[in-house]
Amino acid sequence: MVTISQRKRIWGWYFFDWASQPYNTLLLTFIFGPYFTNTLASNLMADGLTEGAARAQAQSTWGWGLAVTGIMIAFLAPLLGAIADNSGRKLPWIWLFSAMYFVGSAALWWTAPDSFSALWTLMFFGIGLIGMEFATIFTNSYLPDLHEDPDELGRISGSGWAFGYVGGLVALVIMLLLFQATANGTTLAGLKPLLGLDHSTKADTRIVGPLTAIWFAVFMIPFFAFTRDTAITGAPPLVIKDSLSALLQTLRRLPSHPSLLAYLGSSMFYRDALNGLYTFGGIYAAGVLGWTVTQVGIFGIVAIITGAAFSWISGRVDRRLGPLPVIVFCVLALTFVSLLIITITPGSVLFIPIKDGSNMPNVTFFIAGAVIGAAGGALQASSRNMMTRQANPDRMTEAFGLYALSGKATSFLAPALIALASQITGSQRLGVSPVVALFIIGLILLLWVKPRGDFKS
Repeated sequence: MVTISQRKRIWGWYFFDWASQPYNTLLLTFIFGPYFTNTLASNLMADGLTEGAARAQAQSTWGWGLAVTGIMIAFLAPLLGAIADNSGRKLPWIWLFSAMYFVGSAALWWTAPDSFSALWTLMFFGIGLIGMEFATIFTNSYLPDLHEDPDELGRISGSGWAFGYVGGLVALVIMLLLFQATANGTTLAGLKPLLGLDHSTKADTRIVGPLTAIWFAVFMIPFFAFTRDTAITGAPPLVIKDSLSALLQTLRRLPSHPSLLAYLGSSMFYRDALNGLYTFGGIYAAGVLGWTVTQVGIFGIVAIITGAAFSWISGRVDRRLGPLPVIVFCVLALTFVSLLIITITPGSVLFIPIKDGSNMPNVTFFIAGAVIGAAGGALQASSRNMMTRQANPDRMTEAFGLYALSGKATSFLAPALIALASQITGSQRLGVSPVVALFIIGLILLLWVKPRGDFKS
């Protein structure tokens, strides 16, 4: 068997982040999410709802759809991780979930406004999202094996996250320059949308689904080329039964590992809040500030650039100081910027009225987006590394399954709370306010987290 060098294994691992990031960048946050809510809101207004009520209802529908998907991910993630640990086989699962990613994203092409079905759209979006999230569980669990020095894992995680952001940035730029039409019918590059895509049917926007699918299929090649499993010899034939038993045993032992338990609880809340910002940021800008898809896309470019830069920088800080100080700083920054966003309307910033026609709300929101990108990228990179310090080294995939559970057990909470707040207040702006409380809860729970965890302290 040909030996794969450490450098190739690391770069293969990096390419998963590059390949998978467009699902978050193009679909979840900056292009398809706003398209979904704008299209559904337009249909609801055609049925007689006022604009404000229609936009709040569309945001609520998107939130409930993501909440249902999150519950499904939370239920299955730890068990799948335990199965992988018991069998030593991760790649077959990654192939399966990669196929779900591809099918789910490609199917979003069939969401034209004149035949739009919110149920159909959310179902296929959910299939792709489940594929991405489950594939991430298994690829994250390779991180501890990429370097013999644990202190180097923060740098590797940060560099991988930065590389993924750059991939998302390149994909977004391609979308805006070559496919997405502006108000005058041409792209930002002044071209007609490629492939003769018709703006009137939103084909220039819907192409984001197939583009994301093809991007993933192409750039997963290095990952599969340079990644190998080390199967556990003599794996038990009743692997699902034994894996479930091992998982239940791990859950029963969690109270005896307070640092791990506190970290899982903390990350559950702050990652849920961050995902809420990512998911509804573009939707908020489109609904509250009236931004076009192109404007939201440019906003995304700014956020991704800061995210890539600070993921890379935070990886170096993580190597020097450890992941915990990075996490605390980022959660504080995101809490403050969330409070800022709530105060932004077309006519005011920080609740202070401004002159009609002022560009201050747009500029302020761009600044907020840059901070979210920077702090969010650094937070996720260091959180991934922190999990390697908190987990039992012998049950790493199961631990990342629990990490996914902590990220998804309440992943319905931010979308559900935003959906509920949007419905109760009838306001998109006030609808995003619950993320502030989630960040604060996550910050408080970090007080019980040991920098090196229970297993390695």
